[in-house]
Formats: sequence, C-alpha cells, structure tokens
Amino acid sequence: MTTYVTKSGDMWDQIAKEVYGDEMKADILMAANPEYLRTIIFSAGDELQCPEVTFGSDISLPVWRQ
Repeated sequence: MTTYVTKSGDMWDQIAKEVYGDEMKADILMAANPEYLRTIIFSAGDELQCPEVTFGSDISLPVWRQ
C-alpha cells in the first residue's frame, strides 16, 4: 500500500485519477480512508492510504462491457 499526500483543493476523483489513472476508482480510496469520508475538498498535508489495485477485467461490469 502506498500513501498520497493531499494538496490544497484536492478532491476524491482528482486523487483517484492521479493515483490510478481513473477517477472512477475514488471508491477504492474512500473505502481505504474512512476517517476522511466527510471530506469533499482536502487541505494540504493529509495522508491517504492507496491500496494496490489490479486493472484486469472488472467483474462488476456486465459481460458485454468487460
């Protein structure tokens, strides 16, 4: 697991885009950092845990979208 140190004005989707290359992965960051769930816009210096993610087939998608 890696960490991400927030910059002033960061938001969940922006961080996910920077860390994972996909803003739709924000839910992974949120699940790993429940103490920040009420945060919409971050201040500088918060440390977020960033779990490793495999980017294979997404089983939550219908078969025709995989």
